[in-house]
Amino acid sequence: MATMTPTPPGTRTGKDPATDATGTRASRKLTERNWVGGSFAWIWLIVVMVPLYWLVITSFKTQANYFVTNPLKPPSEFTFENYQLVIENDFVRYFVNSVVVTVGAVLPATLISFMAAYAVVRGATSRFLRWVNGVFLMGLAIPLQAVVIPVYLIIIKMELYNTLQAIILPSIAFAIPLSVLVLANFIRDVPKELFESMRMDGATEWGTMWRLAFPLTRPALVTVVIYNGVLIWNGYLLPLILTQSPEKATIPLALASFQTQFGVNVPAVAASVTLTTVPIVLLYAIGRRQLVSGLTAGFSK
Repeated sequence: MATMTPTPPGTRTGKDPATDATGTRASRKLTERNWVGGSFAWIWLIVVMVPLYWLVITSFKTQANYFVTNPLKPPSEFTFENYQLVIENDFVRYFVNSVVVTVGAVLPATLISFMAAYAVVRGATSRFLRWVNGVFLMGLAIPLQAVVIPVYLIIIKMELYNTLQAIILPSIAFAIPLSVLVLANFIRDVPKELFESMRMDGATEWGTMWRLAFPLTRPALVTVVIYNGVLIWNGYLLPLILTQSPEKATIPLALASFQTQFGVNVPAVAASVTLTTVPIVLLYAIGRRQLVSGLTAGFSK
């Protein structure tokens, strides 16, 4: 027969009622729905989706039906004539130019920014690296519009005018400052014990950068790639100033020419805009989770 051991005076058994009540209130507060925030989120979703909905359904309408039907009403008969018209007007060439410029600028800018951010964080005691970091921060205060004339003169001196390289090189330069800032803040959040353990295992700084820092900063890298990719893909000023022939035009310049060429053919313009936004939407859909994580985690301290 089991015997019960008496509980000494002052000893607490079970859960503390006060602690249990506090935990219950906290968990209940976390599970409560934020109806006000949710309502504003749905309203904002509608505000964003209505123009996209109008853009897509308009691209499938004929020019004659567009002016006699409700703009928000889907077409009774879908047509692909607008997309065919856009593709026949050298859209593929403009699309390829934009892909070459975006990929050719984003990848080097991301790699250079990552290595620079790693050097700035790991060499924080170096006066030279602190000065380099200050130069990067100063680059954030210089808008593209303020230096477009010097950039134009440099491109002329380098004999790169009217080439895709003339767009790629300045795009890399203007993408680096913000990329270094984001990546450096993210690398600072990596525990120092991991770097010390890599050093004890005999890894060099180069090996530590690529085998430890690079995989751990993937959310920040995705953030930088998507942000710079959207900016460079939608860039209008550099292609306008640094190129001249239609063979070197990018998507933004093509959209401007389509608006002039098609005139009042709104469905054709909507089709060209729809084709332009598809790569950006796909890029965001693929890296959405990493993008949100990179935007928040890097500035947690």
